[in-house]
Amino acid sequence: MVDADLLRSLAIDPLELDPAPLWTSCGRAGIERLDGRRPCVRCGRPSSAAGVVETPEHGRRWVDRCIPCLVATTPRDGPQAPLTEPLAVLREAARTAGVALTTAADGV
Repeated sequence: MVDADLLRSLAIDPLELDPAPLWTSCGRAGIERLDGRRPCVRCGRPSSAAGVVETPEHGRRWVDRCIPCLVATTPRDGPQAPLTEPLAVLREAARTAGVALTTAADGV
């Protein structure tokens, strides 16, 4: 789902959302947002997931959702990019750590 499509499906005006930082500082800022004080943009319950959308007109904005609303508004099309490279990195990290790894991609 394109960010603008997500905002339309949630009936959200991007100007109602808090500005979000650049990707380089987004991880820590996202964790800090999970303090239970921000409402879900869809239902108003305390949010438990912080995401970022970006539109050309409004820049990067936070989208705070509770888990049920996150699941309800997450596309189920499957991965858009091939998993070969991410799985190779994951397998190498597991091998280096001495951990046995089995993924759903292994057909188990």
